[in-house]
Amino acid sequence: MELLETIPKVHNESRQGEAYAPFGEDINVYHKKFYIESYGCQMNFSDSEIVASILHKEGFGATRNFQEADLVLLNTCSIREKAEQTIRKRLTEFKKVKEARPGMLIGVLGCMAERLKAKLLDEEKLVDMVVGPDAYRSLPGLVAEAGTGQKGVNVLLSRDETYSDISPVRLDSNGVTAFISIMRGCNNMCSFCVVPFTRGRERSRDAYSIITEAQELYKNGFKEVTLLGQNVDSYYWVPPTSKGELRNDAGARDAVTFAHLLEMVAKVSPQLRVRFSTSHPKDITEDVLHVMARYENICKYIHLPVQSGSSRILQLMNRTYTREWYMAKVDQIKSIMPGCGISSDIISGFCTETEEDHRDTLAVMQYSGYDFSYMFFYSERPGTLAAKRYTDDVPLEVKKRRLQEIVELQGSLSKESNKRDIGKTFKVLIEGESKRSSDDWMGRNTQNKVIVFAKEHYNLNKGDYVLVKVNDCTQATLLGEIVNREKR
Repeated sequence: MELLETIPKVHNESRQGEAYAPFGEDINVYHKKFYIESYGCQMNFSDSEIVASILHKEGFGATRNFQEADLVLLNTCSIREKAEQTIRKRLTEFKKVKEARPGMLIGVLGCMAERLKAKLLDEEKLVDMVVGPDAYRSLPGLVAEAGTGQKGVNVLLSRDETYSDISPVRLDSNGVTAFISIMRGCNNMCSFCVVPFTRGRERSRDAYSIITEAQELYKNGFKEVTLLGQNVDSYYWVPPTSKGELRNDAGARDAVTFAHLLEMVAKVSPQLRVRFSTSHPKDITEDVLHVMARYENICKYIHLPVQSGSSRILQLMNRTYTREWYMAKVDQIKSIMPGCGISSDIISGFCTETEEDHRDTLAVMQYSGYDFSYMFFYSERPGTLAAKRYTDDVPLEVKKRRLQEIVELQGSLSKESNKRDIGKTFKVLIEGESKRSSDDWMGRNTQNKVIVFAKEHYNLNKGDYVLVKVNDCTQATLLGEIVNREKR
């Protein structure tokens, strides 16, 4: 599992959950209210939009206030122990509110569902429902069942569920950027990862439904889409036969690969930016890189998780590549797309990691020159291959010290990368006002770097493209000014 977040900042904490309400929705239209928090990767946030769509059809409208909700849902993450601790704390807070509102129902969705269903339902009695990531269509029935005092449970994984026919409700949308889920599950059995067990095997979504969703988003004013999957580069869809029979023919002439899909989405409109996440280094092909280079509206940015810079540790992680192979892939990316932004995921302190292994990781970071990274110390997850095969033998204080060295190096690399952009001019998509000042706009360039710049007196709005010259930077942000634009 690769962490799918693409917010360009250096950190080593899991992302906190946030409450969401659909963009532009009137809550008074609905006679019941639901509240949802999403934790972890972008796929979870995308799943919450599918859940919202299903609940809307059942008469539920979203609310930002869980204390007034009839249904409270947490879309969970199991990638790190801290995320699970945060979710348990939130469930305890919700349970206290429920004691004063007995009709309220509380449910857990997503990756924690299967592993912790017994504890959450029976031992700790924190929830009324537990629903796995492939069972969201059953939510209406489970809500009705839980409403009678029964426990609603469905954690079955599917071989074919992709939710391709469900139009997601864009939760708390800025009206400019949106996610499109193109596949589900993962076939990579990385030894540290729970995703193959919580989300099942890979299933690629119907390519035509993806294009239709992209077209609808563009028609409704969105200017950027991010194609999501646990490993987007393994996307592979074969159209059904003329009789509607499903096929899965390896090497079929009419098969749609990720390179084909990326080009199809880019052709929706040259004004629609396209991003994707996440890539497994072993699967991103030269074809994909050439398609990226060919289309100006496909952003020149790749999230390429390395996890470790030690070939020995990579073998224990079952990553199926060496440090030398990974660095050659970085070389290939930079050769085909000079200036392409690259970010990474890095784990410190995996089982048996030595100081030499750690130095190898620092060396690969330095070689790759990551613009930013998501950095964590190893947290053993029950049920994974690593938990079964290896001993988590690196002391916590050593993990934390190595992680701090990784964070400090990434901070230096991020600052160096941003300094190199001073004096350059970038095409920026305005996503909204800066969080720090309503006098400034913020947006991202093609390399996924955040740029903040003064509004001044220009006639601009969210969703507009603008040329911005970079004058200064911080470790996480470029600071610039608008160029070649008529003022009001």
